[in-house]
Amino acid sequence: MAQPGAPKTTEIAHSDPAVENAQLIFRDAWAALESSLGRKSLRFPKEIIWLNGAPGSGKGTNTPFILRERGITAKPVVTSELLNTDEAQAIKAAGNLVSDQVVVALLFRKLLDPTYLNGVIVDGFPRTRVQCECLKLLYQKMLELRKEFYGTPLGQHFPQPVFRITVLYVEEHESVERQLKRGRQIIAHNQRIRDTGVGELLEERATDTNEEACRKRYRIFKEQALEALQSLKKTFHYHLVNAQADVATVERNIIHEFQYQSTLELDDETLDSINHIPLASDIVLNARQLLVRRLDSYQREHTALFKQVNYVIEHEFMPVISIHSISGRAEIASENPLFAQPMALLMLLDVFNERGYYAVGYTETKDIPARIDLTTGEITCRRKPVYRFSIRFQGSVIRRGN
Repeated sequence: MAQPGAPKTTEIAHSDPAVENAQLIFRDAWAALESSLGRKSLRFPKEIIWLNGAPGSGKGTNTPFILRERGITAKPVVTSELLNTDEAQAIKAAGNLVSDQVVVALLFRKLLDPTYLNGVIVDGFPRTRVQCECLKLLYQKMLELRKEFYGTPLGQHFPQPVFRITVLYVEEHESVERQLKRGRQIIAHNQRIRDTGVGELLEERATDTNEEACRKRYRIFKEQALEALQSLKKTFHYHLVNAQADVATVERNIIHEFQYQSTLELDDETLDSINHIPLASDIVLNARQLLVRRLDSYQREHTALFKQVNYVIEHEFMPVISIHSISGRAEIASENPLFAQPMALLMLLDVFNERGYYAVGYTETKDIPARIDLTTGEITCRRKPVYRFSIRFQGSVIRRGN
């Protein structure tokens, strides 16, 4: 089966200048990696979250949350931090972008650091059409490596790659306001450091203190990066997160976007092996309706037994549950012979679940001495069933003074 999110074709339109340029840049970068490290060492992360957003969209604020949500422990790779040459700094200070060739070469080599094998966030890439095409070529190369080493001792180092294009979106006004606010906060912070001599100075960006420069940065992102990123929608899993709201709302948006999807993360063979097992979401879809039907059938077709079960619940179970109303958890052991009937056990669980409790039950047996042979001392036991139930519910909230 085809992997969802995989590029649909390996054909490249040679008439497209951006594609042709990307081919040349990627070819040189890949050749340099193979030459210096060897093909067997080109072990890229299994999951790469390509995080983008306009200036002030909250990438720095939300990155720690995304890391926790995806279970990624490695620090993010911030593309701008890879570009520390004087030339690159001058280009960035003017609000422009550094050349694709430099960015691609530095970034792809950085991703081979073993620290990132299980997953990494890449902040600020891709930002141009050429970079997007290079990303597609990287994915194709990773698939080729996986196919080449599959079934060999090295196969574990070349898993099915997962690329997630993630864009935090804010409108221009919000972006400009956040940039200027950041600039004011950094200036105030640095002034305190100079006055007290305590702490570390932060970088003061010229673009964070000039409204026109802020607008220019936003427009460059929207006209170049955002348009280029949209070209990846049909190729990889694409997350567009509304970052215009407060932090809590944005976090909820991120959780919704990054819900686990096995079709994106598992190898094809693994998914094929377990695909016949139904999804939990499919099972619970009609669970409430099925529960109602079962309860109605108990009342209609097994009236006497259903009445007995409800009597036991009211007189044997509820007094115990009431005692544990603060903790919200009651463990009950019953020897009532009524539960020797499997349907009675099912009825009890269904009643509790319908009433808003979370109930599970099981049967165990214990040996009870029944007879002793006084001559040999041998003890004959009989097996007695014990029915154990775990009943959970929302416990009481007790307010305590400070």
